[in-house]
Amino acid sequence: MFVAMGVFETKRKVVITCHKWLAPALQQEVEALGFKTDRVFQTGVELMASVNDCIRLNLNLRTASQVMYSLKSFTCNDPDELYRQTLGIPWERLIARNGYFSVTSNVYHPTISTNLYANLRVKDAIVDTMRRASAIRPSTGSDLVAVVVNLFWNQDQAELFLDTSGESLARHGYRKLPGTAPMLEALAAATILRTRWDKQSTFINPMCGSGTLAIEAALIATRRMPGLLRDNYAFMHILDYEPEVYRAELELLHNAVQEPNGLRIIASDISEKAVQIARVNAARAGVEELIDFQVCDFAETEVPDGEGVVMINPEYGERLGEETALQETYARIGDFFKKRCKGKTAYVFTGNLDLAKSVRLKPSRRMEFLNAKIDCRLLEYEMYEGSRG
Repeated sequence: MFVAMGVFETKRKVVITCHKWLAPALQQEVEALGFKTDRVFQTGVELMASVNDCIRLNLNLRTASQVMYSLKSFTCNDPDELYRQTLGIPWERLIARNGYFSVTSNVYHPTISTNLYANLRVKDAIVDTMRRASAIRPSTGSDLVAVVVNLFWNQDQAELFLDTSGESLARHGYRKLPGTAPMLEALAAATILRTRWDKQSTFINPMCGSGTLAIEAALIATRRMPGLLRDNYAFMHILDYEPEVYRAELELLHNAVQEPNGLRIIASDISEKAVQIARVNAARAGVEELIDFQVCDFAETEVPDGEGVVMINPEYGERLGEETALQETYARIGDFFKKRCKGKTAYVFTGNLDLAKSVRLKPSRRMEFLNAKIDCRLLEYEMYEGSRG
């Protein structure tokens, strides 16, 4: 049943999605904001929240993809039933008559061979509902720039959501120059949040590539939230949206930024071009001055004394012939950890566990992640002072 009150004030089921295996970090973020999670699964968390709550979630979450507010769940066995059930929602109370909306979906049902057909049935029902309320109909398209309706349909159970995010939250907006084989921003943030880094000691990122890990570390340490880097969300286009709620949340973000006291973030790469790209991305994120960029072989990266984290994301050797060449690189990473990183906690993020054996160190933890479609691990090595290293 559709809510009687406005969606901005009414708490209903909200599903926050993320990439596979990021849910532990996402749950940590959501609960740190004061929300209670009711369910955690591989690709997200579930809680009760209003769309005004969703505004806060959208602006603050580093590891999320979409924040979706449930409108209606129902039994559904064919596309015609989907159409009829979608008609039952007063869309004229959510979408402006001369507005714009998009439909996205995840469908697992034998009557649907392509999600585009399910999207079309939902679009038709929304347009027909609004035509009955007014002679004017909204525009539709695939660009996620205004109201976004999401359908989840698995076997005979379906649910319609307002996707309050629109474009994915997993991209944080600063990386206009991605470099080669970049790590998704949400994934980079999630891996950092799973480390033992205290956000005050040194963070060292050899093989920095386009700088995503170092930039996310600087953003996390200074409490610069993703909402500071983005100015359009789907919730802004829902009827009855009150901009002052968003502006108040944005002000909280600005006030929460803290300048680090003595923090050092060091990022290096042997490629001068990669470091140039990383500098540009860091500048767009507002943290260029916080990162000491160095052009050098990873083994020559500056490693200050004291506690801290060293984090490396080397190549995985995805193409034939690369793996043998990379065995030496992984062996050198192990030597670098043993000789230069005593007293630090070291991490290797890799999608090739056979190559990781060449590090020749025993991980104290193995954390599972997915990078695109590659099964990856974040391996932790405690580099004790003295003989235990």
